[in-house]
Amino acid sequence: MTELLVLGLLNTEAMSGYDIQTALQNSDAESWGGVLVGSIYHALKKLQSSGFIELDGVEHTGRRQKSVYRITPGGKAHLQKLIIDSLQSAAPCYPTALYSGLNFLDILPDGQAGAALMRRREELSRQLEKLQKGKAAKENYFSGALPPVSELVFEHMLAQLHSQLDLIDRLLELQN
Repeated sequence: MTELLVLGLLNTEAMSGYDIQTALQNSDAESWGGVLVGSIYHALKKLQSSGFIELDGVEHTGRRQKSVYRITPGGKAHLQKLIIDSLQSAAPCYPTALYSGLNFLDILPDGQAGAALMRRREELSRQLEKLQKGKAAKENYFSGALPPVSELVFEHMLAQLHSQLDLIDRLLELQN
């Protein structure tokens, strides 16, 4: 996923690794894209050695240098392949850690399962609030109207969080 996001950003404009990292952090790509921000520089080296990106120049800011990269024609073709692969992949995302733990719920002493589920609920609620703020910020950026695909993606992500919260609430009811 990191290569897809890096190439996608470089397809819009030449950028430095720092600029890519900042853009991905600002869009919370770690949450929705599974991209560890620290993996960007590794991806840049790999993409450059594969000929998918090339050095566009070096910017000097004070004592620091920033290498600026641009996508190559081969990189544009590779980006299209990555997009197609990601669109046709049908790997469902399940909360596997939760499901695994639920299989052994009866091992825990009284109250510990409920307390753990409450902590999960609190974390999911924080994530929901963060996502809602991110959506509001993006709506503000687009003057109130998100592009239709972005609107659908946010709707889907919100539905998944609400679904998990509903499951946790129902599990908590079973604990009582």
